[in-house]
Amino acid sequence: MIFDTHAHYDAQQFDADREAVLASLPGKGVGLVIDPGCDGASSRTALAIAEQYPFVYAAVGWHPQEWESWTGESMAQIRVLAAHSKAVAIGEIGLDYYWDKEHKALQKEMFERQICLALERDLPVIVHDRDAHEDSLEMVLRYPELRGVFHCFSGSAEMAAELLRRGWYLGFDGPVTYKNNKKAPEVLAITPLDRILIETDSPYLSPVPFRGTRNDSSHLPYVIERIAQIKGLSPAELEGITWENGCRLFSVPAAGPDPES
Repeated sequence: MIFDTHAHYDAQQFDADREAVLASLPGKGVGLVIDPGCDGASSRTALAIAEQYPFVYAAVGWHPQEWESWTGESMAQIRVLAAHSKAVAIGEIGLDYYWDKEHKALQKEMFERQICLALERDLPVIVHDRDAHEDSLEMVLRYPELRGVFHCFSGSAEMAAELLRRGWYLGFDGPVTYKNNKKAPEVLAITPLDRILIETDSPYLSPVPFRGTRNDSSHLPYVIERIAQIKGLSPAELEGITWENGCRLFSVPAAGPDPES
């Protein structure tokens, strides 16, 4: 079975058919999904989805692009949500200098405060790092005990090596199937099998041949096939390895959900 460790089924792009899409996933070989929140409202929605579907878990957090809605009450909201039994990580959190270069200090404050909550709750983090590689790396390295995944990793092989040396996981998505993506094969070449996670970032980042359309977890076999090719494995082998990796990092049962629950 496939473990999609990053899919935003709380997003408005699924409003018309969310229940149908989610209900179809187990029949398409998807056994586990993590839905990361991006602010208070989306984190609550992610948890509501996780409550409804036994195979879905949630992460709760405030995305750096949502800095405008960050208030003095935001941390209190995330702290309460993080206590939920199906909240398995703090995320999606991090730094994004692609969309906003004017509020770096605020983004760093948001990131650091949520890192501290993750450490307090003994939860992994799901890190968003876009055009902020140096600062993102510097911040997580301040906390040697911190664990988690750099979602949709887009940094250099050198950055990957430093994260891997410290026990981090790297997430890979649809872009690994893009012909112009030269960096991903270089990073995957040095990434141990036990540190690879597979993701969709649904509804975004659809792999070839679905590029440009709405993504969902049923498209992950294309990502798996490409990574398996790079690593010299069969798709079935990589599927099993990444399932175990996701279960280990997020502390969810490796057997998957109880079908009777």
